[in-house]
Amino acid sequence: MAGEELLLGRQMPHSLEAEQAVLGSMLIDADCVKDVMDKLQPSDFYLRQNREIFETIYTMFSYSKPIDGVTVAEEMQKNGTYDEQTTRSYLVQLMEITPTSANVMEYVAIVRDKALLRSVASAAREITALVDDGMGEAHDILEAAEQKIYAIRRGRNAQDMVHIGQVLTEVLENLNELSSGKVGLPGLSTGLSAIDHKIHGLNKSDLILLAARPGMGKTSLALNFALNVGKASGKAVAVFSLEMSKEQLCTRLISGEALISNQKLITGELSEADWGRIAQAAGVLSRTDIRIDDNPLLTVADMNAKCRRIDNLGLVVIDYLQLMTSAGGKGYSGENRQQAVSDISRMLKIMAKELQVPVVCLSQLSRANEKRDDKRPMLSDLRESGAIEQDADIVLFIYRDDYYNEDSEKRNIAECIVAKNRHGETGKVELKWLPEFTSFSSIETRYGD
Repeated sequence: MAGEELLLGRQMPHSLEAEQAVLGSMLIDADCVKDVMDKLQPSDFYLRQNREIFETIYTMFSYSKPIDGVTVAEEMQKNGTYDEQTTRSYLVQLMEITPTSANVMEYVAIVRDKALLRSVASAAREITALVDDGMGEAHDILEAAEQKIYAIRRGRNAQDMVHIGQVLTEVLENLNELSSGKVGLPGLSTGLSAIDHKIHGLNKSDLILLAARPGMGKTSLALNFALNVGKASGKAVAVFSLEMSKEQLCTRLISGEALISNQKLITGELSEADWGRIAQAAGVLSRTDIRIDDNPLLTVADMNAKCRRIDNLGLVVIDYLQLMTSAGGKGYSGENRQQAVSDISRMLKIMAKELQVPVVCLSQLSRANEKRDDKRPMLSDLRESGAIEQDADIVLFIYRDDYYNEDSEKRNIAECIVAKNRHGETGKVELKWLPEFTSFSSIETRYGD
């Protein structure tokens, strides 16, 4: 008996009764299947036989097949997981020991809890193995440990392959919502309808590169995005500023929201009416969840770790790429710097996928465009690395003709050039540039491609 207890003590956490009760509930009441599917994955089941039954039901649910003891047994025969000796009797047993499906979500909670404990135990073993092996620096091991724990928090294992049936269910549900008109934009609105029309908003897991020559308004446009997401979606926005201080960024946000000249805010020459508008703008800003970090030495790993700790994160803004350091804070120059920028851009794309939020990263352009007659930026003008273009899902350029031509007819008109767009067409849209407020607004007239 003591030997048996010792053996059981070494088993990973699980609850046989809860797993059986969940499966039995789905077999006797098909209406509860959709609720269970929303909470559990096949890997949450510890016993192989239970996992195979759930996987079968999962696939049947994805294809809207009727689910009961008979149909599940037939499906298991087709997929090769049916055992003539035990499967049918076990399915009958599951239905007999589950008198009602009313408590199914309580059973689900127990299964999830045990699965979470197994995941933590597994991650702990892997982290201990990394330390014991002595391979890599402490910083790298800490990053690996954070990623493992974060994957558990997200309720997924980053290294598991996902069956296409599961992906199909999610895609079809999303298409149904879009076609029914319940959802306006697939992604978060930028607040500028012309840009939203082109790129369909700021979408989850996208790396959006916003590039321009100095003085074109990169930071201003990025803050436009951040402020609108913060106000309209209610989600948290993380802003990492490697160039400007948090006070400067906050001043710009007040200027754009209160429509008070940035110059007035810098000099303090404010009227009583200005103070009233500032108070109103401050109230609006304080109700958003915009978080600013102006540490100029942050790496992608640092940003990733900070973002993981933010609940309800909606958007990440980074200003700007060429000021970032690689992991460990190493400095680069020449060709090595080009490789570092390539590595950083790749890590940013991985971060966007891990966090499942859009990441807007600002970037400088080379001077190549200034040597051309048409000074509109091109993808080849991206500084230091073509890998940036490759990693980005969307590349936006800002161009203002009056910046180069004093006699330009396009006074205070900016072109937002969509040079790359994985989700649709490229082209140009016009925006109104408000220099006194260092902000942009929409113009309904749009350029052709």
